[in-house]
Amino acid sequence: MSIIGWLILGLILGFIASKIVHDSGQGLMLNIVLGIVGAIVGGFIFSSFGGAPVTGFNLYSMFVAIVGAIIVLFIYHMIAGRRSV
Repeated sequence: MSIIGWLILGLILGFIASKIVHDSGQGLMLNIVLGIVGAIVGGFIFSSFGGAPVTGFNLYSMFVAIVGAIIVLFIYHMIAGRRSV
């Protein structure tokens, strides 16, 4: 996928994951970064268990990226929650 494709996929899936984990979005830039990092993390996790990583702009890759983004978001909220205390 091209860089533009990763940015668009990252924005969409980061936004979806942030809505699943938390009611409000995280902001445009953080949603993009979260979606891209989530796709990488999700691809690594799925390939570690024998599944296919992110393969392009398809439904399976979106699922993998959303799972990864949700995991990254949980970690982000745990770290951000500790800083605010």
